[in-house]
Amino acid sequence: MRKFRFVVFFLVFAAVLSCFPCQINADINLNNRLYSKSCALMDGDSGRVLYGKEETIPLANASTTKIMTCILALELGDLESIVTASQNASAQPKVHLGMQEGEEFYLKDLLYALMLESYNDSAVAIAEHIAGSTEAFAGLMNEKAASLGCEDTHFITPNGLDATDENGMHHTTAEDLCRIMKYCAWDSPKAETFLAITECRSYDFSDLDGRSFRCTNKNSFLDMMDGAITGKTGFTATAGYCYVAAYEKDGKKFCISLLACGWPNNKAYKWSDAKNLFTYGIENYEKKKIKVTRELNNILVKDGMKEKSLQFWKQDFYIEPEVEFEKYCFEYLLSEEDRVTVEVKQETILYAPVKKGQKLGTILVKLNEEILLEIPITNKEEIPKWSLFGLGKCIFEAYQL
Repeated sequence: MRKFRFVVFFLVFAAVLSCFPCQINADINLNNRLYSKSCALMDGDSGRVLYGKEETIPLANASTTKIMTCILALELGDLESIVTASQNASAQPKVHLGMQEGEEFYLKDLLYALMLESYNDSAVAIAEHIAGSTEAFAGLMNEKAASLGCEDTHFITPNGLDATDENGMHHTTAEDLCRIMKYCAWDSPKAETFLAITECRSYDFSDLDGRSFRCTNKNSFLDMMDGAITGKTGFTATAGYCYVAAYEKDGKKFCISLLACGWPNNKAYKWSDAKNLFTYGIENYEKKKIKVTRELNNILVKDGMKEKSLQFWKQDFYIEPEVEFEKYCFEYLLSEEDRVTVEVKQETILYAPVKKGQKLGTILVKLNEEILLEIPITNKEEIPKWSLFGLGKCIFEAYQL
C-alpha cells in the first residue's frame, strides 16, 4: 500500500510539473548552478525581476556601493572641478590610490580611479567634495535609493566598507542593487558618461602637481561575455565577493547582482554566476509586441440631452466610450510561460451631466496576475442634464430666435 501511494504521488507530481516544464526546469537548473547566497536578474527596460534567489534579503554589498557614489558625483558635480584630499580620505585602507592630504585632483580622474581600481580613498574624497562630508553624502545616497524604489537599502560609507550606525549596517538587497544599476546604465541623465567610465579598460592621469597614476579596469567580465557593458566588483570580510553588472544586445537589456558569492579562495564564482544569470535571461526571454485592442460596450445615459437636440422630454440614449489604443502598443520582455490578458472595467449606466473626457472605466492589461498597464476609458462628448432652460437654449439656436 505504501509503495502504491508513493507511485500515485509521483505520477501526480509529474503531471503538475508537466504543465510548466520549461520555466520550472530552467529555474531549478539555474538555482543548482549558482554559488551566490543572494542574487537577482532584472529586465533593464521594465525593472521586472525575471529571476531571484533570496533577492530581498539585506546583505553587505562592499564596493558595489561605488556605482551609487559615481552616478551621484556625475549628476551633482562638475567633472573639471578640483578635489582636495582630506586627512580622512588619505587615511582610507587598501585598496587605495595613495593620495596625500592636500593633494589636488580633477573630479573626472578620481571617478576613473573609483570605478576601474575601486580605490577607497577616491570614494571618500569624491563624497566630501560633493556633499562636504561622508555623512552628508550618505544621506544623498539613501535619498536617491529611495527615489529609485529601493525597499531595503541603507548606505553609510561611499566606498562600501563594512559599517554600522543607529539605523543598522551598511547593506542593500540583490533586487535593490539591480534597480540602482538599471538607473546608472540607462535611466540617469548621466548614464552615457557612467558607461564611458566603466567600460574603459585603462586610464592614465596626474594630480595637479604632475604625479602620475595608471588605472586598470578590474571588471574582467567585460571581456568574458559579448554584450556586457558595465559592472562593479566588491569584497569585504562580511560581504564576501559581490558583483553587479549590466548587459545590452539585440534589443535586450539585463541587470544582475550577486551578494555573498563565495569567500577566498573562490574569487571566480562571481564570473560563473554572472554568466549563468545573463544566459538564463537571453535564452528564456524575448521581446514581444503587445498591441492592446478591445471591443467596448456603449454606455447608457439617463436624464440627459444631446447637444442641439430638441428633446421635449427626458430620454435615455447610449454613448460610445473612447480609448486611444494607438498609444498603447509597446514591446515587452516575455518568456514562453508569460501570459498577457486584457480586462475591462467600465460603467454600464450614467446619469447626466457627463463631462467631456470624464473617466468611464479602465482597461487593465495584466502580465500573469499582476497589472502591467491601466488604460483609461473616457467620454467623447459633453452630455448636459435635461432641463427646460437647456431645451429653450436649443430652440433658440435652432430657429435663430
